[in-house]
Amino acid sequence: MFKIYTCIAYAHDLRLVGLAALVCVLASFAAINLLRHAQKSSGQTRGMWLAVSAISTGFGIFATHFIAMLAFTPGIPSGYNVVLTMLSLVAAILLTGAGLAVSLTPNWRHGPWLGGAIVAGGIAAMHYTGMAAFEIEGTILWDPVLVVTSIVLGAAIGAVALPVGLHGKEEKWKIGGALLLTLAICSHHFTAMGAVSIIPDPTIEVSPSALPAGLLAIGVAIASVAIIALALAGVVLDIRDQRRSELEVERMRDLADASVEGLLVCDGEAIVSVNTSFAHLAGLPAATLVGEKLEYCFPDQAARTELLSGSNKTVETALRHLDGSTTPVELILRSIVYAGRPHQVIAVRDLKARKDAEQHIYFLAHHDALTSLPNRSHFNARIDQEIAALTAGKSLAVLCLDLDKFKEVNDLFGHTTGDKVLQMVASRVTAVLGERQMMARLGGDEFAILMPDVANPAAASRLAETILEALRASSDAADTRIATSIGIALCPDDAADRHSLLTHADTALYRAKNEGRNTYRFFEAKMGVEVRERRLLEHDLRHAIARDELRLVYQPQKVVLSDTISGFEALLRWRHPTRGEISPAVFIPIAEETGAILQIGDWVLRTACREAASWTQPLKIAVNVSAVQLYNASFVGELHQILLDTGLPPRRLEIEITETALVRDFNRALAMLRQIKAIGIAIAMDDFGTGYSSLSNLRAFPFDRIKIDGSFIKSVNSNGQAATIVRAVLGLGRGLGLPVIAEGVETAAELKFLQDESCTEVQGYLLGRPAAIGSFRHYTHGDVALDESDDVTMRPAQRA
Repeated sequence: MFKIYTCIAYAHDLRLVGLAALVCVLASFAAINLLRHAQKSSGQTRGMWLAVSAISTGFGIFATHFIAMLAFTPGIPSGYNVVLTMLSLVAAILLTGAGLAVSLTPNWRHGPWLGGAIVAGGIAAMHYTGMAAFEIEGTILWDPVLVVTSIVLGAAIGAVALPVGLHGKEEKWKIGGALLLTLAICSHHFTAMGAVSIIPDPTIEVSPSALPAGLLAIGVAIASVAIIALALAGVVLDIRDQRRSELEVERMRDLADASVEGLLVCDGEAIVSVNTSFAHLAGLPAATLVGEKLEYCFPDQAARTELLSGSNKTVETALRHLDGSTTPVELILRSIVYAGRPHQVIAVRDLKARKDAEQHIYFLAHHDALTSLPNRSHFNARIDQEIAALTAGKSLAVLCLDLDKFKEVNDLFGHTTGDKVLQMVASRVTAVLGERQMMARLGGDEFAILMPDVANPAAASRLAETILEALRASSDAADTRIATSIGIALCPDDAADRHSLLTHADTALYRAKNEGRNTYRFFEAKMGVEVRERRLLEHDLRHAIARDELRLVYQPQKVVLSDTISGFEALLRWRHPTRGEISPAVFIPIAEETGAILQIGDWVLRTACREAASWTQPLKIAVNVSAVQLYNASFVGELHQILLDTGLPPRRLEIEITETALVRDFNRALAMLRQIKAIGIAIAMDDFGTGYSSLSNLRAFPFDRIKIDGSFIKSVNSNGQAATIVRAVLGLGRGLGLPVIAEGVETAAELKFLQDESCTEVQGYLLGRPAAIGSFRHYTHGDVALDESDDVTMRPAQRA
């Protein structure tokens, strides 16, 4: 070490030594800088940058060596062999280029270390070739130890220089690599120079062709200028690249912030940058996220592994927030070049809205939108599960519920109130159910309850009674008491499959309705036949009009004083193709319960009005109207349209309404009857005396006449109580100025009593039984009075 120090301190011009070091630093900085540009390039561009970097490094080694040689003053004549001098430069450039190329070998982490060692070999080759070109009047002796030390020292430091210079993008790594490369060149040179000993020998002459030190200085100056130019070019490229990178990063950040989706730029698992959308989604400032690992935001290791595997698949995972809550997200990874280096960009899509929508869709698919109860499909699936899970000795019950007279709630109070009632029923019943018990809405006002683990039928009875009690409370929605009928079937006692179980529970429900409503019944085998017959009848009734099975018969009405026909009452009849004649007392209630009465009633009115409009005599036609029709909001409009279509004057039409139909909603009924009266249609109170018979109704409603029920006319001449009631009604009619018609007159004595009591009109089998209108053509198309000799008159003895 002392020898090296003596060589530098006493055998060299220190000013030139400093210059050599400066040139070496510039050359090393240019080499590392240009090498990094080559690292970011590919193809032919990379080869060009490698060549420029090799030339810079080779010239730097050459310049450092020969400037230091110029600083060496042995005190005796000396010169430089031109060929060997140039060969040293070529060796430095080629070996340096080879080392730099090896350092950039893709996907080889040992490349920079081996490349640095090869560059150190180029330093050694250049130095000892350059020393071979040194001619002097003397003999040059070498210290083998220092020679080996110079080579090893240069190789060791050179092997470290390139890995450091290429390690990171920060300036500190670039500067560190350049300083290490400078140290490798300088340490090798001066250690090697310390190994030289010169013994003057006048007999040895310097070759005349040897290059003088002055000319060498010019060449070295040119090389130094080239090095400085390359160094400056590297600085300019650095500034340009930095500005380009900044602009690129800024542009990418602007584009990323404009994106609705969250975006992260990552280097491996390290977050490099995030856009505003992701920061907002994560609920954290962007500055907090930069520098963190992906694990900080996405804790699911499996999802991160799949994402970074490069499969280009979308990955669903959870985004963790600062408070520990999570949001479902979808991740998509793509590769990009960011700030001149390969990175990954991850698009983060918020799935919360989609997941919520999927859950809502699933809920709607399995639940009723109005009551939020399970729907029919959900209920069926649950029954199947419970039946499949049944074990020996276990059973389950199904309770079918149908609200009593719910249609009246809709008719009287409107569908909004009806919806509130349904919601109230769902709320009250579910409140009394057990943990495993389930209530579903099957449709309309039909509900069903599944009751697993039924120990005995009494348990189902207790639940049914609890439900009935819960519904007996007053309903705020309709200001009325809601009642329900319940049918119960047990599995496996009554049925072993879902379809049969529900059918049997429905059968028991019909029995409960037929036996008074607001109660419950268990299924019994004999119920099936009755319910099946009723349902077949319902089905056939719905198609009776289309199949031309309905017809109208007409019964005459006679004015007592003038003994003339005033009009006819149209009566509905149904002749079933297999069952024959079916009584109106049987099918009319069914039609009202099922709603078929609206279609049937419209057909009756239209047919009767069309028939009456064809008569040459202006007789009245009376038609019975159901309460369901009366409370139908479109009834008055349809009635008016029928008169227009058929051409029947309104004054010739009379509708008959029972008093029972009026008490359901007094104000609504009054409004409807006033509208009907405004059209010019007459209104009769039918079956007076059998219902509420409220005298206030006679005063409040716009009736044109009263119709006494036939039950009071029967035996009126022999029954004192019946006679008293009829006299009272007739007197009431006279007092109110309302004509009274008595129906059900079957005997001459009954007719004589009514004549004596000044009854206005009569109707009954005595005058004519209901028949096709053709039987009365001589009344509808001619001026003929009805008397006891007419064919249509039926004597009491002739009644069937």
